[in-house]
Amino acid sequence: MNRSRLQILYSGRVQGVGFRYATKALAAGYEVTGVVRNLSDGRVELTVEGTRDELEAFQKGIRESGVGSCIAQEKTSWSEAKNDFRGFEIVS
Repeated sequence: MNRSRLQILYSGRVQGVGFRYATKALAAGYEVTGVVRNLSDGRVELTVEGTRDELEAFQKGIRESGVGSCIAQEKTSWSEAKNDFRGFEIVS
């Protein structure tokens, strides 16, 4: 199984609206591991690992979720998985 790492920086009204909690709840439905955190500049950073298909489905799931309307912009970057994560967590 070829795993990848996806990092997404979300901007918009993504802090103070339950974005991280909704993302964590959504992650339970996908075969992904990673973290989501608020950044001091008002963006949210998501770093996840899994198969590329699963990561793309998860990204689409976030867009189509209740907090998807809060996203103004997504900046994505792909790399090889580092296997740093166990499960999915909200970090500060």
